[in-house]
Amino acid sequence: FSNVYLTGLVRDKQGRKMSKSLGNSPEPLGLIEKFGADGVRVGLLLSASAGNDILFDEELCNQGKGFSNKIWNAFKLIKGWEVADIAQPESSKVAIEWYEAKLQQTLAEIEDNFDKYRLSDALMAIYKLVWDDFCSWFLEMIKPGYQQPIDRATFEKAIEMLENNLKLLHPFMPFLTEEIWQHITERTPEQALIVSEWPKAKAFDTKLIADFDFATEVISGIRTIRKDKNIPFKDAMELKVVNNEKASTYFDSVIQKLGNITTLEYVSDKVDGALSYRVKSNEYFIPITGNIDVEAEIAKLTEELNYIKGFLRSVQGKLSNEKFVAGAPEQVIANERKKEADALAKIATLEQSLASLK
Repeated sequence: FSNVYLTGLVRDKQGRKMSKSLGNSPEPLGLIEKFGADGVRVGLLLSASAGNDILFDEELCNQGKGFSNKIWNAFKLIKGWEVADIAQPESSKVAIEWYEAKLQQTLAEIEDNFDKYRLSDALMAIYKLVWDDFCSWFLEMIKPGYQQPIDRATFEKAIEMLENNLKLLHPFMPFLTEEIWQHITERTPEQALIVSEWPKAKAFDTKLIADFDFATEVISGIRTIRKDKNIPFKDAMELKVVNNEKASTYFDSVIQKLGNITTLEYVSDKVDGALSYRVKSNEYFIPITGNIDVEAEIAKLTEELNYIKGFLRSVQGKLSNEKFVAGAPEQVIANERKKEADALAKIATLEQSLASLK
């Protein structure tokens, strides 16, 4: 043999070998009835690192069931859209380019894991691709407005990306993926998913993926401000950017769509009277509208600033203690220095926000 794969034992979550006398071996048909066959497969495979024993926990099967529901709901969302022959939005165009690159990056990771017989790692890579990248980001980027149709070019690409996802998932979740595959369009037995062609590996743009990761942090900052200030998503906002990072503007249309930003403007100076946040060295400003109580906001920021300053004093007290520095492990010291740096950056941002409000 050129390759030998040794499987571990399936144990209970306390690490005990399963046996009838202990009564700790689950009934497979009962699990399938409760979580679905694919849910049980995913639950077992997620916990099956190469060659190691599996610590079986029903909660992992429940996670598999949740993943199955997520995939099915994504399919229903796409098929529920009305399609029209209209122009493709810029945000959808760049979303498709990004997801194609992300899928190729994940495909390369999966192939590497398969070569090393790391089936659990391969499944986790697909899990993250489908749950995080496809459902949480891609579908949100291309989703049409309320009661609005989607353009045909984007819809066809969404179906293509869904089908590629199903191909990657099929070895792990054969039943659900084949069912969805047959629902997408009418197919002959020769066109079944199980005999379809595996996606071809292609070159992909790593910078495009990195630029999108930066854009997601910008969007997260907008969402945080909306949440903290109780600003509904339906209320459009402006966004002004001091682009110290010289960050790519390629995903600006996506930032505007997912943040409900009317205008995104690049400026050279800080904006007075605006809420602000940072992503790396970039500064982002959202001008205040009548939705925000300025006095209440000043009080809230002042309270947070005082708390962070107290936290900083505590960290700096540790770092100034020679005995602590001399005796603590290097990793602990590094963590404390990171806390100090993060606190200083947070204080600078809060003081800047307060200055702009006063």
